[in-house]
Amino acid sequence: MSDRLLAVFIRRRAVLPLLAVVLCLPPFYLDAFWLRIGLFSMAAAIGAVGLALLSGTAGQLSLGHAFFLAVGAYGYAWLAGEPGPGLPPALAALLAVLLAGAAGGLFSPVAARVKGIYLGIATLALVFLGHHVLLTADSVTGGFNGRSVPPLTLGGFAFTESAPELTVLGVPFGAEERLWFLGLALFAFTWFTARGLQRGRPGRALAALRDSETAASVMGVDVARHRSAAFVVSSMYAGLAGVLLALAFRRVVPDYFSLALSVDYLAMIVIGGLGSVAGATAGAVFVTALPLLMTRYADQLPLVTAPGSAEGAVGPTEAARYLYGAAIVLVLLYAPDGLHGLARRVRDRARRRRPRTPAPETAVPTPPQPSARPKEHTP
Repeated sequence: MSDRLLAVFIRRRAVLPLLAVVLCLPPFYLDAFWLRIGLFSMAAAIGAVGLALLSGTAGQLSLGHAFFLAVGAYGYAWLAGEPGPGLPPALAALLAVLLAGAAGGLFSPVAARVKGIYLGIATLALVFLGHHVLLTADSVTGGFNGRSVPPLTLGGFAFTESAPELTVLGVPFGAEERLWFLGLALFAFTWFTARGLQRGRPGRALAALRDSETAASVMGVDVARHRSAAFVVSSMYAGLAGVLLALAFRRVVPDYFSLALSVDYLAMIVIGGLGSVAGATAGAVFVTALPLLMTRYADQLPLVTAPGSAEGAVGPTEAARYLYGAAIVLVLLYAPDGLHGLARRVRDRARRRRPRTPAPETAVPTPPQPSARPKEHTP
């Protein structure tokens, strides 16, 4: 058994560097459209992981995730831009994430006392309140037209096309290529920190709280404190996703951070699998990439028209929502644990069907047979 566990450990240690190398290759081979899809997917995955920790691990429903994404995006745009304090972009990004966490902390007393659908309705108010503030606070948010996002710079290296030309292995690196590696680093940080939280004592306490609040209290889990902490951590992940989204879009507008965005994030974690970091990532890629791909190939798809066509026609965005709405229904009916659980069952079934190599046969020594003697004549 120890040899088998060692082989599994070595295999997993070998998969991570290989996966990292594969994820670093797209900027050298793909054009800006595909890199932009990857950037949006990574930003969505960061936010989806935060919501998976809150809803899947802690069992708390939130419909206000779009509000915290807006806090992160607009917080960075204001802190690093003009009008605004004009802080260094790296410091502004860090403060924007902390600002989203502070907003979650202000709401955490409600999250500590309310649960289930009641918390979902309470967080719903954040979306409408935030949208109203984004439209009316013109000096900070730019109003209906939004505001441009200052590019990020780290140690003199700028993640923008206007920076000094950069060529790597003969490939010119523009804004998308540079932001790809930034998004990859932020997503890797999110992945490992979230997995660490789930596997550590806080994750076990939140899972116990999700399964039975009474049992968790008996075991010494502070219910209110852990609920509040889960909400704050989820808000900070959403703020980090908002910063990356703002850098990828280069302009933030209020209409993007609406209730539909919160519903999209709920669809991500339901399709991927509640409480799973890998599942939240898969669901984020599916929900984010689908409308973009349908927009690009709308003229080649049946029953889908290009954006801006006549009224009554089904556009790519609406068609994408129909498709992942159907995916939610199928997941709830046939795979309640989402894509992650489905992949795990397929993997386990493949392992059971794999023929086992028989152990080498060893010669079993036969006991010595007594030599036959002629029967003695009895007088």
